[in-house]
Amino acid sequence: MPHSNPISQRNRIFVCLLLLFTACTSSDLNSELLVFRYNHTSPISTLDPAFAKSQNIIWACHHIYSTLFDFDTTTQIQTNLVDTFSISKDGKEYYIEIIDNVYFHDNKCFKDGLGKKLTAYDVSYSLNRLLDDSIQSPGSWILKDRLITNGITVIDSFNIKLTLKEPFAPFLGLLATKYCSIVAKEAVEYYGSAFRSNPVGTGPFKFKKWIDGEALYLVKHPNYFKHDVAIDGVKATYITDKKIAFLELLQGNLDYVSGLESSFSVRLLSDKGRLRPAYDGDIKLWRAPYLNTEYIGINQKSDNKVLRIKEFRQALNYAIDRVAMLSTLRRSIGVPARNGIIHSGLNIPVAQQELSFKPALAKKLLNAIDYDKKYSQFPITIQTNADYLDLMTFVASQWQGIGINVEIEVLESSLLRQGMRSGDVDVFRASWIADYPDAENFLCLFYGDNPAPPNYTRYNNEAFDKLYSTAVEEIDPMIRQEYYRALDDMLIEDCPVVFLYYDETAVFTSKKFAGIEVNSLNMLEVEHLRLAH
Repeated sequence: MPHSNPISQRNRIFVCLLLLFTACTSSDLNSELLVFRYNHTSPISTLDPAFAKSQNIIWACHHIYSTLFDFDTTTQIQTNLVDTFSISKDGKEYYIEIIDNVYFHDNKCFKDGLGKKLTAYDVSYSLNRLLDDSIQSPGSWILKDRLITNGITVIDSFNIKLTLKEPFAPFLGLLATKYCSIVAKEAVEYYGSAFRSNPVGTGPFKFKKWIDGEALYLVKHPNYFKHDVAIDGVKATYITDKKIAFLELLQGNLDYVSGLESSFSVRLLSDKGRLRPAYDGDIKLWRAPYLNTEYIGINQKSDNKVLRIKEFRQALNYAIDRVAMLSTLRRSIGVPARNGIIHSGLNIPVAQQELSFKPALAKKLLNAIDYDKKYSQFPITIQTNADYLDLMTFVASQWQGIGINVEIEVLESSLLRQGMRSGDVDVFRASWIADYPDAENFLCLFYGDNPAPPNYTRYNNEAFDKLYSTAVEEIDPMIRQEYYRALDDMLIEDCPVVFLYYDETAVFTSKKFAGIEVNSLNMLEVEHLRLAH
């Protein structure tokens, strides 16, 4: 089909949408157009994918931009902007052919305001931009030190080669992160520093309006390369109070709220994590594994000598009733973390040993190191932010139950993160959300050559590091999984952290829309939404 026909057709559709959005008030949008309304409690600070380091920005960029690869609902890698690809036998060269039917959103940065066709040159520009030191992207780690010098080679308009220094089996997963979204050079140069608030991508939705701290409005991309988008637009609000957000959902003013709020979770959910019958007619609950592991880190270079003793760290793990913790504080949303740092949602083979609730064993381990006489006069202090005070209070009471002298210190989140980076905190509440669904992304927290972040515990084990290096270069996924399991077994033995729970998503939605998907990356998917019948 000639290029002019789809351009003309999409212009007519898009002009109609713009007129509707411009003419309607905020309340009229809900009635005149099929608009999906979701809330995130953290306002966005940018719409530039090179800075998509937090979930709120990731969600917004996911609607607007496309990446070379993506993940399905089971976290399996799939092509997105890619037609075909191949990997060399040594695992270092990636040959990628781009789909020859992808157009950027119409925008005044392009000639005649019409979105141009995406090519391999746009891919090269976007990935090189991520590596540009002047940009200072927090996602530069994805490619920096992985690619050889000039490792991004455009073969022709729709073919590109990426060359790694060393094989890295999860590399396609890195290319699926929002940092690697494809942007247009014309847009970046046209808007300059204002590109952060004037995004131009190839995704299912096009930018319409952003009211800083309040709301983001998007309209569907009429020339989306995958399929026709069934809904007219997306409205994201940024209500920071979770209670108010839940009330808005119950009153029909929102269609999607993710996460738990303590008072509302008791109101909405049973202690088994099921939606109470009183709300079943109005909203729906969706649960799925969420690749976030909650833990308490232990600084391996602490001046507190007892923290360097393996048996003491093991006792800390065996002393926690994780089932009771989740039932009491999270309405059973989550899975007890008995099998190491790798999230249970990745289906790695089961550990040879489990860190179950064994208070008698915990006491035996304390007796073995003569804790009462040698160390009990020196308390350990858990440092946490206020959001997790209830969780840490539960943990502290469990440790006190076996005779451990423990205190809690509440810090501002920024101070806690700073202390974790600098090594000035000894015992700290932390979590690790996977950037991509591969066990390596959890195990990298303990690789000795890694700084903090991600190695906040300063863990250094020569045997671990050697096997980790072997694992990430292994092409065979089954062999690699066995390596991953062996690495997690080492962590269960050494206990450089106290493993708490593997997270789950708890998503509450209206019944207005069909096509809602939940996934273990907690990515908000909107392109398949449609009106429920």
